[in-house]
Order: sequence, then structure tokens, then C-alpha cells
Amino acid sequence: MCGLAAVYMRNGGEPDPRMLARMSDVIAHRGPDDSGTLISGVVGIAFRRLSILDLSPTGHQPMISPDGNAAIVFNGEIYNFIELRSELQALGHQFRSTGDSEVLLHAYLEWGTDCVRRFNGMWAFVIFDKARGTLFGSRDRFGIKPLYFYVTPDCVLLASEIKAIRASGVYRSTTNWSRAARFLVNGEIDETCETFYTGIEQIPPGGAFEIDATGQMRQWRFWSLDDATWDVGTNPAATFADLFEDAVRVHTRSDVPVGVHLSGGLDSTSIICALARLRAADNAAGPLMAYSYISPDFDESKYIAETIEQTGATLIRLQTDPQRLWELLGKVLWYQDEPVYSMMPLVSYELMALAARDGVKVILNGQGADETIAGYPSYFNDYWCTLLGAGRFTKTWSEIGNHVSVHGGSRRRLVMRQLRHLGQSRLGRLRAYRSLAQWNRRRAASEHRWYTRELVEQLPRASGWAGGATLDDSLAHSIYRTPLPRILRIEDRNAMAHSIESRLPFLDYRLVSLAFSLEPDWRMRGPWNKFVLREAMRGRIPESVRVRVEKMGFPVPADKWVDTLYEPIRDVLAARSTRERGIYNVDAIVADLDRHRRGEARLGYEIFNVAQFEVWSAL
Repeated sequence: MCGLAAVYMRNGGEPDPRMLARMSDVIAHRGPDDSGTLISGVVGIAFRRLSILDLSPTGHQPMISPDGNAAIVFNGEIYNFIELRSELQALGHQFRSTGDSEVLLHAYLEWGTDCVRRFNGMWAFVIFDKARGTLFGSRDRFGIKPLYFYVTPDCVLLASEIKAIRASGVYRSTTNWSRAARFLVNGEIDETCETFYTGIEQIPPGGAFEIDATGQMRQWRFWSLDDATWDVGTNPAATFADLFEDAVRVHTRSDVPVGVHLSGGLDSTSIICALARLRAADNAAGPLMAYSYISPDFDESKYIAETIEQTGATLIRLQTDPQRLWELLGKVLWYQDEPVYSMMPLVSYELMALAARDGVKVILNGQGADETIAGYPSYFNDYWCTLLGAGRFTKTWSEIGNHVSVHGGSRRRLVMRQLRHLGQSRLGRLRAYRSLAQWNRRRAASEHRWYTRELVEQLPRASGWAGGATLDDSLAHSIYRTPLPRILRIEDRNAMAHSIESRLPFLDYRLVSLAFSLEPDWRMRGPWNKFVLREAMRGRIPESVRVRVEKMGFPVPADKWVDTLYEPIRDVLAARSTRERGIYNVDAIVADLDRHRRGEARLGYEIFNVAQFEVWSAL
């Protein structure tokens, strides 16, 4: 895991070495082990290396091709690099290093821009093709690794983090108030490729770009969920189990220690149990380290204890409190570059710090499972709506009945709700209906007591997503808009803040392709979410975890913590800079903070968002 920066001078000039140095220095935390810079003609590229594979100097970047006509800076991992290297060697390529960066470079030399279709991994890279005078780059299928860009008449800047573009000396920081309004008023974050900074955008997940010899930038998608197909076989659970084991196997390819973030949930438990089996088969030396946060308000310790007993892992528990997390807020927001979605990312930051303290440089995490194999409770509604839309009324009645028998509720009421949801979903295909829905949202926002009309006017007028008609629609929305993009941003920045590489086996594109090839009842069935994973893990993880129906996953008591942080939050709201921001009705927010403290309202997330936005604005 590393950090990169690149400059393409569209005016024909040569990049300023001091500009590249500033961009590189500010992201040194992403790669403290080595650094390098290359300037050639109108192109400059810089790199910060975190050594994970091939710790020797042969892994230095920028890495130059044997003929000197191409150079690469690469952040991420190509998990199938061993197989690709064998294929390239058979085609006549020779390698100096044992890592994946050189494999990526030679893949480009052999297959050109189509090379990305062959990769299984997480990546953001830039390749300078001196012979063609082009700058080519890409971001992995799901956007696990970041890549930002900023275009001016004179140059194009690219970097792993926004702060590198801001440090260039070219960018003059201005707040993207449309993005800020969507966050403050609606709680939206990371739903598009825009950022909180005007003009700075992201290369989309599954995206690639090329800047040609005239300085023109062209972007395209090389992969989407439409390409996600897989042979599920006669036993989908067995197919999933085999593929999951292989995903964990390739995600553990590393020349440095590997650890796991462990909750009491299905996803992280599946990962650590698979990792323990792999280590036993390989007679791996040293302890298997598991890092966990267990809130007293959401105690999952009994599930974690059973997993630790089965795997023999060493459990390291995070001890923290809201005051400690509040003290970290400014630092975390600096690393994140943008506001976060809750106080949970502060806990994640602390967990990464624990791992770094122990010398762990790679962490496996369960991110992505909920959004690809249907882990959130809301997906039950989408599943039932899918059945109804297909005319499977008897199946719907039966499935809702099985759900109610475990989770409670009224079968009849849930059926009626799904019929209404199905009707609304189909109406949502009509532009007039979407426009009306957007108008209603804007009207409600204009009546918000906390914000001025000037801020509300920054909300987009175009109609937004009106909800899908199928489970696949909702899962695609979760992957491309929310919540996965915000989760991946938090994961990357918190890990890299501590020079740690975070790997996500559930986002192995083969697993995602398999999941999207399943019938809906292999993702949801009766009272169970993620049904295929539960069946795949039968006999492989503690049974108590496999069959549990409640979902937590590193939860935090946000409302309670805001009560505890009443005084510092009130100080932020009372600050002169907050009042002079000109976007708040501060007295109304303070009044609601007091109501929250008295238990008359539960507004913890909303209050925290205002407070953190002000802390972020001051950075």
C-alpha cells in the first residue's frame, strides 16, 4: 500500500520538482519505507512506498520498463500477480523483482490498456508511456484504492489523497457547497465522484483514463456489475465456500505480518477462521492477531470468545471513550480530507493504531460483504419486493411468515408495505414522479430549522435515486452510491494514517460476480440475511455466529456519546467562526442539543455532523 502523485503539464512546460515534492511529502504516511520521483518532458510522477511484497530495493518506484519507455507508480495489490507473472514469462517477459508492481507494468506492455481486465486486486496506478506520450491510469472495480484528479488549463494533477492536490500550490481551496449541503441537510456523503473541494474529483470505481499527447483526458469504465457473472454450479453454497477460501488465500499473500479486525459478526468471523485454517496448513509461525472493539452497550464478547477459542488467535481489545475520540477528531479529519459519516470511523482509526503498535502491516477486514450478499435488514424489503414483482405471491407470503416467526412483527402489515413499495418503485421510473419526489425533499429541507435558505439552495435540483424495484437494484445502489464508497474511503485513510494496508476479501471480484449470479433466495431466505455465506460457513465457523440473526458490527452508542460530549460540542456551536459561517440557525441547533441531552429527541448523528463539519472547516 502506497501513495502516488502525478502531474501532466498541458501547456507544454516541465513540472516543477518542488510541486511534486510538496505533493509527495504530505502523503508520506502512506509510504514511509521509500520514495522516488521521475520527471520526463511534460510528466512528473512521485511515489511513497509501503513495502508489503518484495521488501528489497527492486521494488522501488517509479519503476521503469526494461526499454526505458514506460514508468509506473502503483498503489494497491494485484492478488493474482503470481499467475500473471507465469503467463507473461511464457510470453517472453523477464522480471527482476518478486512483487506485483513489475507484473502490472509488464501486463501493460503486453496487453495495453486492456490489462486491467486481467487483474484481481485493489489498485490505483499511473503509467507514463514515453513512447506514446500518454499518461494511463486506473482504479479497481469497487474503488477500494483512491485516485483523485484536478484539471486546469495548464495541467492535470493526480494523487492518492486530496491533501496532495491541495499542497501542490496550484489548487486554491474552495468548499464545494453543493456537496456540503447534501451532507449537512440530508446526511449524504461519498455518493458521487465529487468531493467537498470544488473541482477535485475521483476516478470512478472500475474506471480508467488516458491523457494523450495533446493533454486531453479521456475516461471510460472497464468493468461494471453488468459484467458480474459466474457459474454458481449445482450447489451455490459449496461454490461460494471454495471461492471464499481462495479469496482469503490470495489476500494473505504478503511478506509482512497479517492481522484481522474482528467483531462478533458473520463476516470477520468467516475471514479469521479461513485464515486460521490456511495458517495451520502452512505451519505458519507467530500468533494470529485479532483486533476488536466491544462497546458495553453492544456486547458481542461471547461470540468473539468462541471464535478466539476455535482459531487460537490472540485477541487485542481496544479500550477507548468518547472524550478520547473527540480529542482525535481533528487528526482523523485531516487524514480523511473530508467529513466522516459517524463516530465509528474514530474507533476504526484507533483499531488501526493498535495494529501498528504491534508491527502488523496488513489487516484483513470484512467490508463489502453487507453490500454484495445482502447484509442489512432493509434488504429484506427489497427481497420481498423482488418476489412480488415476479408474481411469486405464495413465496412472498411464506418468506415473510418465516421472517416474522423469528424477528417478530405482522405478516399482513409487511405484505401491504411491500405492495406499496413495489408500486412506488415502479412509479420511480417515471421522470415526473422523481421530479415531484425531489421537489418534496427540497421543500422539506427548506423548512429545516437548522440551516439557512442559502445553504438549502445549494441542494441539487435534479431528481435522485427513487429506490430500486429489485434486490439487485438496491445492492447496486449500495455498491456504487451508498454506503460502500464512504466505508471504503474511511477504511483506506484510517489504515494508511498508520502505514497499514487494509485488504477486503469479500470484494474479490470473483465473489461479487458469484453473488450477483445467485437467485435472490440465496442471499435472503426466511429470517436470514447473507444466506449463501451462512450455508457456506456451515461447520467452518462457530455455530452461534453462523445462525445469529441480529446485526451489529463494531457499533457505537452515538446518541449516548453526544450526551457525554455536550460541553465541547456546545463550545464548537458557540464559536464565532460557526456563527459567521452564515449557513446555520445556531440558536435552533443549540436548543436541539439541549433537547437531546434531556432525552426529548435523539439527534446524535445530526449534531455530530454539524460539529465535525466545523472542525473540518478549520483544518
